[in-house]
Amino acid sequence: MAREIEVVSNKQVIFKNYVTGFPKESDMNVTTSEVELTVPEDCRNGVLVKNLYLSCDPYMRSRMRNIPSDDPNFSPFLTGSPVKSLGVCKVVDSAHSEFKKGDLIWGLTNWEEYTLIKSPEGFFKIQHTDVPLTYYTGILGMPGMTAYFGFYDICSPKKGERVYISAASGAVGQLVGQFAKLSGCYVVGSAGSKEKVELLKNKFGFDEAFNYKEEPDFDSALKRYFPEGIDIYFENVGGKMLDAVLLNMRVNGRIAACGMISQYNLENPEGVHNLMTIVYKRILIKGFVVVDYFNQYSKFLDFMLPKIKEGTITYVEDIAEGLENAPAALVGLFSGRNVGKQVVAVAHDGGIRK
Repeated sequence: MAREIEVVSNKQVIFKNYVTGFPKESDMNVTTSEVELTVPEDCRNGVLVKNLYLSCDPYMRSRMRNIPSDDPNFSPFLTGSPVKSLGVCKVVDSAHSEFKKGDLIWGLTNWEEYTLIKSPEGFFKIQHTDVPLTYYTGILGMPGMTAYFGFYDICSPKKGERVYISAASGAVGQLVGQFAKLSGCYVVGSAGSKEKVELLKNKFGFDEAFNYKEEPDFDSALKRYFPEGIDIYFENVGGKMLDAVLLNMRVNGRIAACGMISQYNLENPEGVHNLMTIVYKRILIKGFVVVDYFNQYSKFLDFMLPKIKEGTITYVEDIAEGLENAPAALVGLFSGRNVGKQVVAVAHDGGIRK
């Protein structure tokens, strides 16, 4: 006798069409379909998951353009299909030997209540549940790894060096600043509101911080905070900010190019004019993509988990409750609406945050 398969509703956020300029909530559509709570027989090694928390990240804007990419992590979203991002999930059914029902995992999933993952090899099992599960979208997930490997591996900090971080209150920047302080560096960050500037100084321990929206001249602002120049710049913004930073870098300075959020919504990205400083100041600029470090996840956890439990590292999240609020949460990244790491709790009750 065939077992009865439960069928439930499945709320989804559908990507409607490719975007020019700033994304809008109307570029996505919240709808409901149905899903069977079992892995289909023809989906060998698949897992069916219930999505608990979804990550909102600026890089997702690049996937809203119809521009092919050799890297599947940056390939365009499919129109008429759910938006994709990293998320925290609970296994509902599994045909994979390494994942069983009830496992908590994180990896690339769809913006919907339930997702069939046909190839879950890229997912990480969550072994440590004595910290909030939301942390696996942030401090213990992709943003945390981005901050850790970008700062320590690329920037190679030394005690006493001068560090500047743009978009410093975001998911990555807030951690880079704390890592820099742990390394004995002088740290300055920029953000887009008085509230965020206070957060950088009072919550995350930055030596100084400024509101870039109140600075008519970035070069003058940087000279004010770095009269002797910048050794390390953690790049999250690009454009005019990068141009000004280049003028203020010290000889043998290092720049970790993590992202350039000021350029994501421009059809004609701004040029950078002070590139000759790279030559005569011997500046190292290196771009990186965090997936290249995923094979070192256990090393990262060994470093980060004790810091969280000791209270040495702190983290601020901005949690939107309910999948229907996910489009607004994503769009809000590009106007600085969020304070800290933007997360979407798929259910209004926040699921099992601890």
